[in-house]
Amino acid sequence: MGDTDANREVRRAGPVDAADAARLMHNFNSEFSAPTPGVAVLTERYAALLATDELIVLLAGGEPDGFAQLRFRPSVISGALDATLEELYVAPPRRGDGLGRALLEVALDVSRAAGATVIELNTGEDDVAARALYESLGFSNREGDPDGPLMLFYEREL
Repeated sequence: MGDTDANREVRRAGPVDAADAARLMHNFNSEFSAPTPGVAVLTERYAALLATDELIVLLAGGEPDGFAQLRFRPSVISGALDATLEELYVAPPRRGDGLGRALLEVALDVSRAAGATVIELNTGEDDVAARALYESLGFSNREGDPDGPLMLFYEREL
């Protein structure tokens, strides 16, 4: 595939796209040695969540070859929505084609259109390419200003 606009086209997934979202999530988790319940289980879960607008999934590329996953929650501070980019993944053969940037730009547009005033994400320290993409679109891991303290993300299994 070449680097054409058609190969970077981004669309919102519906329940009929659950298997594609599941395949991409499974491949993402497998590539980075993260747990995955498998494509069949993920397909069921995506079908249910996409049917209720519990989350938004954006698909891009012909297979599709990449996806972004968003969730929203109300903010008690701003009174608006906060968006979370839970996942952004591009299949290895399509990396460097602009697909990740196209997905992220549409995710920003979708978040604004939904009424979100902030979008958050997390990534690994060693994912230099992803960090460069995020920073090129204005994301920061500093509180307040460029010289502010470093923001950290924590998690714990329950």
